[in-house]
Amino acid sequence: MYIKHKLDNDIRIVAEEIKYVNSVSIGIWVKVGSRNENESNNGISHFIEHMLFKGTKNRTAKEIAGTIDKIGGQLNAFTSKECTCFYAKVLDTHFDIALDILSDMFFNSTFSENEIEKEKGVVLEEIGMYEDSPEDLVHDIFNQSVWSKNPLGMPILGTEKTLKSIKREDIIDYIDRNYTPENVVISVVGNFDKEHVLSEIKRVFSKHKTTKKDKVTISEPVFTPIYKHKEKNTEQAHLCLGFKGFELSNKYTYPLLVLNNIFGGAMSSRLFQKIREEKGLAYSVFSYPSSYTDCGILSIYAGMKPNQLDHVIELIIEEINQIKANGISEEELYDSKEQIKGSYILGLESTSGRMNSIGKSELLLDKIYSPKEIIELIDAVTMDDINHVINLVFNIEKMGAAIIGPNRSTILK
Repeated sequence: MYIKHKLDNDIRIVAEEIKYVNSVSIGIWVKVGSRNENESNNGISHFIEHMLFKGTKNRTAKEIAGTIDKIGGQLNAFTSKECTCFYAKVLDTHFDIALDILSDMFFNSTFSENEIEKEKGVVLEEIGMYEDSPEDLVHDIFNQSVWSKNPLGMPILGTEKTLKSIKREDIIDYIDRNYTPENVVISVVGNFDKEHVLSEIKRVFSKHKTTKKDKVTISEPVFTPIYKHKEKNTEQAHLCLGFKGFELSNKYTYPLLVLNNIFGGAMSSRLFQKIREEKGLAYSVFSYPSSYTDCGILSIYAGMKPNQLDHVIELIIEEINQIKANGISEEELYDSKEQIKGSYILGLESTSGRMNSIGKSELLLDKIYSPKEIIELIDAVTMDDINHVINLVFNIEKMGAAIIGPNRSTILK
């Protein structure tokens, strides 16, 4: 049974009690990510995530880390395209410490000029590391290509140019405009006392106010089937291609998950078996759907020898045409649904996994789906749903692509 509570200032609390564990996970979710940015401040959401660990009015960066280390807990954060999350996992007896640390970071970070300049160096190294990982970078280039006219296509880390231009006043203004109470969800999962947790969160977060009420507008991206090649002298050619998918709330989101599992989302998938196991052309080949509040995408990745690039593209297109012509079998449908259900349930066996699930769901969908509801949605996928998704998504004429490597493709235009 989920606990849902809204404070007077519109901050939402979602929680789930699990009495048989000895841990508690707490996350502060903020509905802001790289798609809230523009070309001049790209990367600021991620940079703020870093800066909240760099010292508050009450603690130095070392004291923040040390306080959690002393109790054997975990403290971390991440930034995505649509949200930022700061979270901790501790023993259930240390909930108050975790809440104190997270709220101190959230409300009292100093953003000192000295720390800002130092942390820019750290993030620039992170960008450099990413640039040296073409198997990761190609996904960003693909997103930048197909969503080239929208912030959703911009990299979460930002660029060297935009990062260096960020000033302290930009950070403060961005927080004031986006870290507003209605954009915040507090998610708690584990062994805790309900009344104590709610009263403590209310005590700490009910004071959160904002002076800037102007609504930040988010434009819906338009998927544009563009092919982009980044020439680089790599040992492998890295390919990412894909199609327009579905938004989070779309009724075909789960059918696409089931289809993807069959097509390229697992070791038993058609792409993996054909390209890696049968042909031996790639070590890594897979597909995955990404869903956002108002749009989605289906991406396919493969890494291969540069001279095998066009051959692998031909095999991927061949598998797409095969599934469009003949669909899938009842056995594949059943096995895929069972596999997805198994992976989903196993992922909920940790308090942090459940905290992520209910926090993100409440933040982006204003609703929490119970595990029972999720299982029912997966079980409800029919062959008609799969066939509809196949026809809707797999359109070769509207396929975008990105490649990193020494050679261009002669097939892609």
